[in-house]
Amino acid sequence: MDKKYGAYICTGCGIGDALDIEGLTGAAKEQGMQAKVHEALCSVAGRELIQNDINNDGVNTVVVCACSPRVMKDEFNFGDDKYVTRANLREGVAWCAEEVTESRSAEKVKEFATEKGQDYVRMACVQAKKGDLPDPYKLETINKKILVMGGGIAGMTAAMDAAKAGYAVTIIEAQDKLGGKALGWRKQFPTAAPWTGLEEPTVQAMVAAVQAEAGITLKTATEVARIAGAPGAYKVTLKAAGTKSEWDAPKKVGVDEQDKITKGEMEDPNLGLQPYMAEDTAAEDFGAVVLATGWNPADVSEYAHLGYGKLKNVVTNAEFEKLAKTGKVPASVAFVQSPGGAEHDQDFPYCNSVTSMVALKQARYVREDNAAEGKAYVLYQHMRTPGNMEMFYKGAQNDDGIFMTKATVTQVEESGNGLAVHLKDTLLNEDVTLNVDMVVLAAGMVPTTSDKPTINLAYRQGPAFLDLELFDGYADSHFICFPYETRRTGVYACGGVRKAMNMEETIDDACGAALKAIQSIESADRGVAVHPRSGDGTYPEFFFQRCTQCKRCTEECPFGALDDDEKGTPKPNPTRCRRCGTCMGACPERIIGFKNYNIDQIGSMVKSIEVPDDDEDKLRIIVFACENDAYPALDMAAMRKLPQNALVRVVSVRCLGSVNMAWIKDALAAGMDGALLLGCKFGDDYQCHFVKGSELAEKRMANIGETLGSLGLEPERCGVRQIAINEYNKVDEIINEFVEEIIGLGPNPFKGF
Repeated sequence: MDKKYGAYICTGCGIGDALDIEGLTGAAKEQGMQAKVHEALCSVAGRELIQNDINNDGVNTVVVCACSPRVMKDEFNFGDDKYVTRANLREGVAWCAEEVTESRSAEKVKEFATEKGQDYVRMACVQAKKGDLPDPYKLETINKKILVMGGGIAGMTAAMDAAKAGYAVTIIEAQDKLGGKALGWRKQFPTAAPWTGLEEPTVQAMVAAVQAEAGITLKTATEVARIAGAPGAYKVTLKAAGTKSEWDAPKKVGVDEQDKITKGEMEDPNLGLQPYMAEDTAAEDFGAVVLATGWNPADVSEYAHLGYGKLKNVVTNAEFEKLAKTGKVPASVAFVQSPGGAEHDQDFPYCNSVTSMVALKQARYVREDNAAEGKAYVLYQHMRTPGNMEMFYKGAQNDDGIFMTKATVTQVEESGNGLAVHLKDTLLNEDVTLNVDMVVLAAGMVPTTSDKPTINLAYRQGPAFLDLELFDGYADSHFICFPYETRRTGVYACGGVRKAMNMEETIDDACGAALKAIQSIESADRGVAVHPRSGDGTYPEFFFQRCTQCKRCTEECPFGALDDDEKGTPKPNPTRCRRCGTCMGACPERIIGFKNYNIDQIGSMVKSIEVPDDDEDKLRIIVFACENDAYPALDMAAMRKLPQNALVRVVSVRCLGSVNMAWIKDALAAGMDGALLLGCKFGDDYQCHFVKGSELAEKRMANIGETLGSLGLEPERCGVRQIAINEYNKVDEIINEFVEEIIGLGPNPFKGF
């Protein structure tokens, strides 16, 4: 791209009052750009100023020095063939300027703010010089069929919604018929006002609708043996349910999806693999996958004091539902919602509001089948009935035959022809014994992914979803920010495999997953990212001549976007890529980058910051702020006029995982006095949009700290801090604490060299 630059500085929204505009135009001139000034660049007149330069002077690279790049995106979009960079003068400088104090006059505050603004103008100009328009990666051919794994409520809903949107869908169901566990329901929760009575199941109507839909292909008694490829180009191998395939045991030879093991190799007992069953497999192409394989009841046999597996009439809620559908239930039943014993204040594993509501529903069965003498006892630690289900809960409370109490069950034992349930810590504050005919334990809903890979992916990182302890076996979507999205781009989870949910929640969830699958396909067709950087046309490019096959990029990619060959050379799958840049940050050879986000570009921006070498009052601290949480928090703090330390210079990065340690070394070598990485929370409070970006950055910074020590620089000059997007009121305190640490250390001894 032959670039013609145009730089524009806005004086509106307080920028002109807080900063010396001549100083800003001078900073642009240093970079070879004659900046034009306007009182409101986002106005019609301001946009016309820029558009006229585009039309008349051929400007195709625009530097807008005004408000945050997070706002006014449409106003400063001049077409896909124009490259635009932004300098954050409003939120980043003017609105967060330090307050006037006895020790710092108004003139000094403006001087410090102007210097900061000048650095941001320089950085934006350098960013424009070093970046380029993206060249989207497009598949030669794209498949737009959607594979739905699972034929229960979630799978049927996702399939119907996708088919109604015009997409061909194939449902794969391991059982010989559709419907899943809903086929065994006697009644279902209310779906309309007054929300108090049970309803007849609608699953059969759903099955009939799916079977009648021309856009849906059904394959029952079938399982997925293997999923290879990427969004828009998946190759899915199917097999008859219950049969073995060549992928039913871990491969011990090769990890690349293109490598095929021969039949002889498969039968080699030394490899420990299952026999190859070629006659039972068939391959099909798909563009995206919806994972709706559901859940299984949790095992409650470990709670010996409750008697499951030893006492005849101690059953799980799933077993009780089958009994209720096929025959009359006993007249006296205790529904135990928590294991009691040592874990008296905890629910059974994998329980939530659904198991609470199931207990209330099944208590109704007791009353329906035994109108005169029926008694249902609901014994709980936590009763959860969200939304309209509160009315359902109140309806059960108003039933004289349904008794509810917070209680710890200490023992279940035989008593005559029935069972004795011993309780303590009840709402009555006394020990109680209930004599009942049956005890129902609230077994939780364990996702199918906790037992086996389920989807058997042909990814370098293995056949299952990547293991994060926080997910407890659930398909690893980001519960807070990105429901449905697993760490495998193009594979979207919904229903019980994602989290325990009731039918209405499942239907909503499945609709969302279907829409995400469609978005993934269409994004792959356009060559752009689907999430979370939706519409991003860049993708990582590799300079393979210098690749040392260290495998750091393939190992650290959070999304399995990279495979590798037998030598360890990365093999990119661009449609799997989330554009986080973790591979770029991991590469010690600096050979990975994006058209508009790369090592040279950000490094050059950092080097463009003016570092005074003769003024100890003007230390310089670089802050690399994650665009997902930290940078928005900084903006929101500025919107509330919370002051930010004038010594810091903020660079927005896609993820802390993308921060290459070369930027830190270069910054300190150039005389910067400190470097702070400000990113999302990880660990137990995991919020990172790119899963492990902040965690990886902290590990890398620990390593660079050792390097600094060997050079005579204090490791404390580098730091990593965590912040959530809603903690804007804490961000200035976090930065100030770090700045004070740097002031205590004094100027960088390399300053001026």
